[in-house]
Amino acid sequence: MKNLLTIVGDRIRFLRKNRGLTQEKLGEKVDLPQSYIGGIERGEKNISLETLERIVDALGVEPSDVLTIGKKSNMKDEILIDKIVLQLNDRNPAEIEIIHNLITDVLKAFDKRNKIK
Repeated sequence: MKNLLTIVGDRIRFLRKNRGLTQEKLGEKVDLPQSYIGGIERGEKNISLETLERIVDALGVEPSDVLTIGKKSNMKDEILIDKIVLQLNDRNPAEIEIIHNLITDVLKAFDKRNKIK
Protein backbone atom coordinates (compact mmCIF):
# COMPACT_ATOMS: atom_id res chain seq x y z
CA MET A 1 0.00 0.00 0.00
CA LYS A 2 1.18 3.52 -0.79
CA ASN A 3 2.22 5.72 2.09
CA LEU A 4 0.10 8.73 3.01
CA LEU A 5 2.54 11.28 1.53
CA THR A 6 2.34 9.54 -1.84
CA ILE A 7 -1.45 9.27 -1.70
CA VAL A 8 -1.83 12.97 -0.85
CA GLY A 9 0.69 13.94 -3.54
CA ASP A 10 -1.04 11.84 -6.19
CA ARG A 11 -4.43 13.31 -5.30
CA ILE A 12 -3.12 16.89 -5.34
CA ARG A 13 -1.60 16.23 -8.79
CA PHE A 14 -4.87 14.72 -10.04
CA LEU A 15 -6.98 17.60 -8.73
CA ARG A 16 -4.52 20.24 -9.96
CA LYS A 17 -4.36 18.82 -13.47
CA ASN A 18 -8.12 18.36 -13.63
CA ARG A 19 -8.47 22.07 -12.90
CA GLY A 20 -6.04 22.96 -15.68
CA LEU A 21 -3.41 24.33 -13.29
CA THR A 22 0.33 23.97 -13.68
CA GLN A 23 2.51 23.39 -10.64
CA GLU A 24 3.68 26.97 -11.06
CA LYS A 25 0.12 28.37 -11.05
CA LEU A 26 -0.84 26.34 -7.99
CA GLY A 27 2.35 27.50 -6.31
CA GLU A 28 1.43 31.12 -7.01
CA LYS A 29 -2.03 30.60 -5.51
CA VAL A 30 -0.60 29.17 -2.28
CA ASP A 31 2.61 31.22 -2.20
CA LEU A 32 4.94 28.26 -2.61
CA PRO A 33 7.60 27.62 -5.27
CA GLN A 34 6.81 25.26 -8.14
CA SER A 35 9.61 22.96 -6.99
CA TYR A 36 7.93 22.57 -3.59
CA ILE A 37 4.59 21.72 -5.25
CA GLY A 38 6.44 19.13 -7.34
CA GLY A 39 7.97 17.65 -4.19
CA ILE A 40 4.55 17.41 -2.58
CA GLU A 41 3.12 15.67 -5.64
CA ARG A 42 5.98 13.17 -5.68
CA GLY A 43 5.44 12.42 -2.00
CA GLU A 44 8.84 13.85 -1.06
CA LYS A 45 7.61 16.72 1.13
CA ASN A 46 5.99 16.22 4.51
CA ILE A 47 3.60 19.16 4.39
CA SER A 48 1.96 20.85 7.33
CA LEU A 49 -1.80 20.94 7.83
CA GLU A 50 -1.62 24.68 7.19
CA THR A 51 -0.04 24.07 3.78
CA LEU A 52 -2.58 21.35 3.02
CA GLU A 53 -5.36 23.78 3.92
CA ARG A 54 -3.98 26.42 1.55
CA ILE A 55 -3.70 23.87 -1.25
CA VAL A 56 -7.23 22.49 -0.86
CA ASP A 57 -8.59 26.05 -0.71
CA ALA A 58 -6.73 26.91 -3.92
CA LEU A 59 -8.07 23.75 -5.60
CA GLY A 60 -11.60 24.36 -4.34
CA VAL A 61 -11.93 20.95 -2.68
CA GLU A 62 -12.41 19.53 0.80
CA PRO A 63 -9.45 18.13 2.74
CA SER A 64 -11.03 14.67 2.53
CA ASP A 65 -10.76 14.87 -1.28
CA VAL A 66 -6.97 14.67 -1.08
CA LEU A 67 -7.08 11.69 1.28
CA THR A 68 -9.48 9.61 -0.79
CA ILE A 69 -8.01 7.22 -3.30
CA GLY A 70 -9.88 5.30 -5.91
CA LYS A 71 -13.42 6.47 -5.23
CA LYS A 72 -14.00 5.05 -8.67
CA SER A 73 -12.00 2.15 -10.02
CA ASN A 74 -11.97 3.80 -13.44
CA MET A 75 -9.84 6.97 -13.57
CA LYS A 76 -11.84 8.29 -16.54
CA ASP A 77 -15.00 8.14 -14.43
CA GLU A 78 -13.29 9.93 -11.55
CA ILE A 79 -12.07 12.69 -13.87
CA LEU A 80 -15.55 13.20 -15.32
CA ILE A 81 -17.20 13.25 -11.90
CA ASP A 82 -14.68 15.82 -10.66
CA LYS A 83 -15.31 17.96 -13.75
CA ILE A 84 -19.06 17.84 -13.10
CA VAL A 85 -18.50 18.95 -9.50
CA LEU A 86 -16.30 21.80 -10.77
CA GLN A 87 -19.08 22.97 -13.07
CA LEU A 88 -21.52 23.02 -10.16
CA ASN A 89 -19.29 25.02 -7.81
CA ASP A 90 -20.35 28.44 -9.12
CA ARG A 91 -24.04 27.66 -9.45
CA ASN A 92 -26.71 28.90 -7.10
CA PRO A 93 -28.78 26.45 -5.03
CA ALA A 94 -31.82 26.70 -7.30
CA GLU A 95 -29.74 25.79 -10.37
CA ILE A 96 -28.11 22.91 -8.52
CA GLU A 97 -31.51 21.55 -7.54
CA ILE A 98 -32.68 21.72 -11.19
CA ILE A 99 -29.54 19.91 -12.32
CA HIS A 100 -30.03 17.28 -9.61
CA ASN A 101 -33.61 16.71 -10.77
CA LEU A 102 -32.44 16.38 -14.39
CA ILE A 103 -29.78 13.85 -13.41
CA THR A 104 -32.32 11.88 -11.38
CA ASP A 105 -34.73 11.77 -14.32
CA VAL A 106 -32.02 10.70 -16.76
CA LEU A 107 -30.83 7.94 -14.43
CA LYS A 108 -34.40 6.69 -13.97
CA ALA A 109 -34.76 6.53 -17.77
CA PHE A 110 -31.47 4.58 -18.04
CA ASP A 111 -32.58 2.17 -15.31
CA LYS A 112 -35.97 1.68 -16.98
CA ARG A 113 -34.31 1.03 -20.34
CA ASN A 114 -31.88 -1.45 -18.77
CA LYS A 115 -34.75 -3.41 -17.16
CA ILE A 116 -36.40 -3.83 -20.56
CA LYS A 117 -33.27 -5.38 -22.09
